[in-house]
Amino acid sequence: MRFVATADWQLGMTAHYLDDDARPRFQQARLDAVRRIGELAEARGAAFVVVCGDVFESNQLDRSIVARTFEALRSFTVPVVLLPGNHDPLDAASIYDSRAFQDLAPDHVHVLRDSAPYAVVDGAEIVGAPWFSKHPTRDLVADACASLGPMPEGVVRVVAGHGAASTLNPDRDAVAAIDVPALRKALDNHLAHVVVLGDRHSTTEVEDRIWYAGAPEVTHRRETDPGNVLVVDVDPGSGGVTVERERVGRWRFEVVSAELGSREDVDAFAQRLRALPDKERTAVWLTLRGTLSTAEATRLEEVLEEARALFARLDAWERHTDLAVLPDGHDFADLGLSGFAQAALDELVDLATSETESARTAQDALGLLYRLAGAGR
Repeated sequence: MRFVATADWQLGMTAHYLDDDARPRFQQARLDAVRRIGELAEARGAAFVVVCGDVFESNQLDRSIVARTFEALRSFTVPVVLLPGNHDPLDAASIYDSRAFQDLAPDHVHVLRDSAPYAVVDGAEIVGAPWFSKHPTRDLVADACASLGPMPEGVVRVVAGHGAASTLNPDRDAVAAIDVPALRKALDNHLAHVVVLGDRHSTTEVEDRIWYAGAPEVTHRRETDPGNVLVVDVDPGSGGVTVERERVGRWRFEVVSAELGSREDVDAFAQRLRALPDKERTAVWLTLRGTLSTAEATRLEEVLEEARALFARLDAWERHTDLAVLPDGHDFADLGLSGFAQAALDELVDLATSETESARTAQDALGLLYRLAGAGR
């Protein structure tokens, strides 16, 4: 039995960190990724698709987002099973109970509303652990597995959950963390064949037969392996499970670091940015360190201005950036200043090289002066 596991679509994301022109492209890319999942399921002969939580960004979304979601899902040729997660729980305001959802959902889309085994297709059942609030006070996956009996002969049983795994969660005392040793025991006792999870956006093998599918499109710069879904094969006879990662994402979030101390360093950095592919689908956070002269810093700003016009986002990651601009004796040698003007320039240079709060302002002023002087030559 083959199926596709995915999670964390978070359709309707605001993506506030992107510019206004890039944000609609990013939102459309998430819907396009959903369509690719359907195409992949058909191409690989999967029997069904299970989405392990956070299908939607929240329970308060415009009807148009729900309509576009179902337009994408309508192209699927296999059943699609949705698990409510922490972003879209089955609470009083659940999007799954909204008029838009009820009116527009295709017949082959099913929502896991409890933990009763759901016979998604002949020979396969899914045991879900849906969220009923944003802050559960217990391990929902453990609750879902607590009443499970032995698997019916010849039937593949999949546990679908959402949340932080206890072995990966930095808060080991979190009451809702998924108890990984208990899951291992359930698998070893033949209560299920495989566990697929959502919430962690990087595709991760927690342990043998316990996997996070990851988000099909990147959502944060700290994610290590987003943009994938899992193609899972289960042999109900032997109990053997094989898992393949399949990439469906098109966007990339990059952290680009550079140590800059000369014009040559700036030029090499510019080449690195130019070499990055798919700039319109790439967001870049810069961590720059070093010391540049005013002329070199001006060249760097020209490089960044050119790049900002091409990338979906390009900006400094302020907490990890420490770039000083210190004018040297050659930066303004050709200006031919004298008298008051030269005295003002000397004062700016002294201030720019000081350790006062005004140093950055003086450096910016010198950069502007250098650019204006260069434009007049």
